[in-house]
Amino acid sequence: MNLPNVLTLSRLGLAVVLMMLLTISFPFSHILALLVFIIAAVTDYLDGHLARHGWGVTSFGRLMDPLTDKVLVCAAFVSFVELHLVPAWMVVLIVAREFLVTGLRLLAIHRGTVISAGRWGKHKTVWQIVAIIVLLLGLAVRSDFLGGASPAMLHLYDRGFMLISYAVCVVVVAITVFSGALYFYEHRDLLDGR
Repeated sequence: MNLPNVLTLSRLGLAVVLMMLLTISFPFSHILALLVFIIAAVTDYLDGHLARHGWGVTSFGRLMDPLTDKVLVCAAFVSFVELHLVPAWMVVLIVAREFLVTGLRLLAIHRGTVISAGRWGKHKTVWQIVAIIVLLLGLAVRSDFLGGASPAMLHLYDRGFMLISYAVCVVVVAITVFSGALYFYEHRDLLDGR
């Protein structure tokens, strides 16, 4: 197994660590969760860069890279549901889109074609990463840096944070659903039932 594939698989472990840091509360757990997510995002960039420049792109990497990305993103959003930051229906739409597009890609491979990430799929990924970082940063500020703030200030922060979180997640869900629908429309010939 080459280095890019090791980096790809490391995101599975980082997803587990991220969920643990978000659901088990201890001092600075949320800032650590943010750092773990940033490290995972960096490994995502590095594995692709290394695979294209010297190490070689493998079938394993082509399959596992997008899957580990989806596991990481889904782990973060499911944890946010547990923390009451994101409504469950939003996460169900995000996870359902990821499963359905992965299924479409597997169907395409079975028929001898490859579906590459489109422009809207890339937008979706960027917005999901932005949303996760915004929520992790907001959690870190609230739990790790505002411990001594007055109740009135905490209440004001919580209201603002919830509004921002909800607005960012609405954008993410809209782009996620739209990009998934676009994949199915552009590749509707794969759904002819044969």
